[in-house]
Amino acid sequence: MAKYGDQNYGEANFIDHALIESVLEKTKDATDEVIDTIIEKAKLKRGLELEEIAVLLQAHSPSQLEKIYKIASDIKQSIYGNRVVLFAPLYVSNYCVNNCVYCGYKRENEFPRRKLNEAEIREEVRILERMGHKRLALEAGEDPVNCTIDYVIDTLRIIYDEATAKSNIRRVNVNIASTTVENYRKLKEAEIGTYILFQETYYKPTYLEMHPRSLKGNYEYHLTAFDRAMQAGVDDVGAGVLFGLSDYRFEVLALMLHNQHLEDNYGVGFHTISVPRIKKAEGMELNEFNHILDDETFKKIVAILRIAVPFTGIILSTRETKEIRDELIHHGVSQLSAGSCTGVGGYKESEEGPKEVAQFKVSDERSPVEVIKGLIEAGFIPSYCTSCYRMGRTGDRFMSLAKSGQIQHVCQPNALMTLKEYALDFGDEALNIQVDEFVDKEIKKISDVKTRETVVKGIQDLNDGVRDIFL
Repeated sequence: MAKYGDQNYGEANFIDHALIESVLEKTKDATDEVIDTIIEKAKLKRGLELEEIAVLLQAHSPSQLEKIYKIASDIKQSIYGNRVVLFAPLYVSNYCVNNCVYCGYKRENEFPRRKLNEAEIREEVRILERMGHKRLALEAGEDPVNCTIDYVIDTLRIIYDEATAKSNIRRVNVNIASTTVENYRKLKEAEIGTYILFQETYYKPTYLEMHPRSLKGNYEYHLTAFDRAMQAGVDDVGAGVLFGLSDYRFEVLALMLHNQHLEDNYGVGFHTISVPRIKKAEGMELNEFNHILDDETFKKIVAILRIAVPFTGIILSTRETKEIRDELIHHGVSQLSAGSCTGVGGYKESEEGPKEVAQFKVSDERSPVEVIKGLIEAGFIPSYCTSCYRMGRTGDRFMSLAKSGQIQHVCQPNALMTLKEYALDFGDEALNIQVDEFVDKEIKKISDVKTRETVVKGIQDLNDGVRDIFL
């Protein structure tokens, strides 16, 4: 049993480096015939074994890639339908004791550090609410003195408490440093949504290299954070790696081993997987990294993840360009950030003047309205739904609905009603016309008569001034 300070935190040998490397070696010369066989199996929508995922990562011909993209699209459609969830990050503190090589907040970067006080948090939340957001991802650097767990808990209280005439934040996911079971219990009691933590890289030698002289440099403690979160009752957890730090094939297989570890020990794996690629940040240059992904490889990875873990949400941030995001929503992505600022106080700064030092460079600078219009034009339902969390459809309860194919019968109606609510409260005349035509068309696709009638009634109630309607 490994230890961090005086605390036991569980076995951390489930990312078996030797196993991953042997699988990669065994499958490195996979023939087109073998790859095609795995592609045919992927159509069954039951996920894949580790070796099969490794084989699929070898796919390279245009015909193979097109089949993979089509399967990924079909899987997402069959489970979640054509809805895409929207959210925004909220950065509240850039104090950080770590010295992560890739991060703009790293300790050695010299700039005025700050954390938001209550008035500033409320101001940022009001701006986000005026943008129409209902779901946030709370972000903060790691600093046990300047950004305590009590500060995070207070921030959650303030966010949930702040409301405007038209909106309120209904779900806050939290992306903070790995911590103790006790602190995860506090987060659970504070009604967080998903607890998100990126391993950054699962390849331990690279992990240690990327986190020198840092609290975050304890690979095992970071790796077992989800174990402690699950033990504390947090049953929705979101993982991710920072693609570009190490061999992407190793990272994908390690993500799958981590997911399997959680399923085996806690009955449910990742609620979401994020797929950030390394981007330019203060104090670093991209040419310092040897595993930068080209767009075609990145698209393949996203599609294979959708096939490998069919029921897990896949998140794509504004790190990526509009063009890549528009393409990847067709290949398995189910959640997008919109209108993002990645600096502390960034939303207020964006309204008034120069931006704060950001954690990384944003590539898609469209407003939420522009993202919504683009999604609708592409045939997707922009969704601000937060009903699953508030109805207790989390953890294994959510996954049972997803695996049975029933979750889309909740997702689709709720997505339509939240889209209509957004248009009424934040849209211009053109958006309202676009949304009304789109919603009318999508309602006709609802096969269950009772559900269809419920949505029709919900749309009318929204027109009459009722808000926050969901199944």
